[in-house]
Amino acid sequence: MITAKAYAAVSATEPLVPTTIERRALGPNDILIDIKFAGICHSDIHTVRGDWGKVPYPLTPGHEIAGVVSAVGSEVTRHAVGDRVGVGCLVNSCRECEQCLAGQEQDCLNGSIGTYAATDRDGSITQGGYSSHVVVDADFAVRIPESLELDVAAPLLCAGITTYSPLRRWGAGPGKKVAVVGMGGLGHMAVKLAHAMGAEVTVLSQSLKKQEDGLRLGAEHYYATSDEATFQDLAGSFDLIINTVSATISLDDYMGLVKPHGSLVCVGAPGEPLELRIFSLIIGGKSLAGSNIGGIRETQEMLDFCAEHGIGSEIEVISADRINEAYERVLASDVRYRFVIDTSTL
Repeated sequence: MITAKAYAAVSATEPLVPTTIERRALGPNDILIDIKFAGICHSDIHTVRGDWGKVPYPLTPGHEIAGVVSAVGSEVTRHAVGDRVGVGCLVNSCRECEQCLAGQEQDCLNGSIGTYAATDRDGSITQGGYSSHVVVDADFAVRIPESLELDVAAPLLCAGITTYSPLRRWGAGPGKKVAVVGMGGLGHMAVKLAHAMGAEVTVLSQSLKKQEDGLRLGAEHYYATSDEATFQDLAGSFDLIINTVSATISLDDYMGLVKPHGSLVCVGAPGEPLELRIFSLIIGGKSLAGSNIGGIRETQEMLDFCAEHGIGSEIEVISADRINEAYERVLASDVRYRFVIDTSTL
């Protein structure tokens, strides 16, 4: 077993605290990663505070991991000591079902294994990236290109792939009008990626306070959704809308902005159900869909795309003793646009 420094949640209501956790001994196809940076995702907060169900405390969250390989198992061929690698939201799957064979491990029919709060293959509970080290199956680590700094690359392992995958799947590109709902950790990545793909990008945010950032990151247009005129002026405008917010919104209002045969895709996950009148879909033959991260091959494709286009996350690097402060600031939308933990401070 390998002992690692970490921060962990001990309950839904108490602050995260410094601790040590045990990582499994290196197996034949495992790699040991010295974690350098770990992003703070809103999903981490939802999970540790019990918003999405029962939590196996104590729990170390974090699924935006960037680091360097420090040891490899006897059968590992795809990574070597010294390689710059990342780990996202998955650390294992069955690898045999239809979805896994198609490169969609996140949709494994036998249940994918999350980077934290999941039951691993040895029966232990997985612990995430707010940690000094992690042992993972080599097949679930991706290569971080040399042109991407590790700190700005870390959030790409969740926020990047979460937005890249639906943009690719629903055909964002030249001649397409794409709207991004929300200008936060996910939203700012959607803007950068959709712009790099060649789409005409519009941000739909509650206010105009981040308008300058949105235009700087690649949006051509920026509208406040608190202004009722926005939904009248933009009716039927967009081929694709990516909804990145984890708050309750009126799906009917946003479906009204979609062109006939266009789509609204949700990647943000609010805690409460959302309502929709079915005629919002029937009239115009529109689609409402969801998207959940991406598979390992697509995650590597996303990192390579980001390297080619010089895309990283907009970050604020923090020391580990500021994790609890960062949580409160995320909930207050007081970050531009992703907190990243420098794990050397653990």
